[in-house]
Amino acid sequence: MVSKIEQYAINQVKARRLAMGLSQAALAAEANLSYGFIGDVEAGKRKCKYNLNHLNMFAIVLKCSVHDFLPTKPIIDTNSIPIITNITIKN
Repeated sequence: MVSKIEQYAINQVKARRLAMGLSQAALAAEANLSYGFIGDVEAGKRKCKYNLNHLNMFAIVLKCSVHDFLPTKPIIDTNSIPIITNITIKN
């Protein structure tokens, strides 16, 4: 299962790729990945997703920052992380 933040990053990479007029195959070639992997990630097949190394390489290829693939605020995803409601800090 791909979490909401992982899907956000996938969508941002795809949007940037399309804005630059690059095909999945072209991005894959530049990032030294298989174009099948890029296609599987974008299609949500086989639980494939990008890791930080992928995002770093995409930032180089797509001439942007890794930060461009991440949200500016946290994404609450109750399906993948527990929500902590009561936190007590003791000195």
